[in-house]
Amino acid sequence: MIVVTTPDVPGMKVVATLGLVRGNTIRARHAGRDLMAALRNIAGGEIREYTKMMAEAREQAIDRMVEEAEALGADAILMVRFQTAEIMRGAAEMLCYGTAVRLAPDA
Repeated sequence: MIVVTTPDVPGMKVVATLGLVRGNTIRARHAGRDLMAALRNIAGGEIREYTKMMAEAREQAIDRMVEEAEALGADAILMVRFQTAEIMRGAAEMLCYGTAVRLAPDA
């Protein structure tokens, strides 16, 4: 599966547009991570625990989006975008979405 943020893939043409596909996950903070984050916040710098949590959330959202595209028979997803939203205090949603398409070599 080709997954890109661009409207096209060089050397390929879109032969079918299958529609919007999306994947999301909601993650809550973890007490152990919060303790480490609080300590890092005092010292300053990157809060690695949250960076890792958000990276895992992005990967899970992408995987779910790809599953939806494969179910439609797509071989690529174009114009992929990410969005986050706070759902409640301590929990955030990671959403990714794009356009599922079928491609063919551009002759």
